[in-house]
Amino acid sequence: MNAPDKATEIKALITAAITFLTILWGWVGWAILVMIACMAMDYLTGTWAAKATGTWSSAIARDGLWHKRGEIAALLTAALCDIALQVIVNSAAAPIFGDFEYGHYLTLIVAIWYSLTEIGSILENAKKMGAPIPEWLISGVAKIKDKAGAAQPAAAGVSDVDTEPYEGKHARTPDLPAADDYAGDD
Repeated sequence: MNAPDKATEIKALITAAITFLTILWGWVGWAILVMIACMAMDYLTGTWAAKATGTWSSAIARDGLWHKRGEIAALLTAALCDIALQVIVNSAAAPIFGDFEYGHYLTLIVAIWYSLTEIGSILENAKKMGAPIPEWLISGVAKIKDKAGAAQPAAAGVSDVDTEPYEGKHARTPDLPAADDYAGDD
């Protein structure tokens, strides 16, 4: 077998594998896979950037892993909400919605939003390592992420539960925007 035939055979095998995985997972599965890959790349580039600048800390690395676990928890919560909505819309409320079938829309949106967050962080880490990053790329990713998150301005004030703040070894204050920051963003 000559080289062009072997290359065609390899391309066909890769195409068949991707097609099979798309049938198995769907586009939501690919979005989740991209999110997981972005999370891993962000953790690696964050570690490399911290080592390159001499600021690596195991406590900060652990915080980063906790942050990633929180993202996974949010994605799983979105998936559970999608399952509940799917049951309601596709069965219980079928007379109301007719032929409409609900998919995994929340999971897809959350996976894409977190992927954009991770991509922005990867770009920041690459910049810290000295790589020239075009400003249009950084601002473009930030704008897309902002547009994706703009539909949820009330989410900043969701916590109405009285809880004691955590003041342990790894306590930190979340960077939440003030409620006034959302005025007039419609």
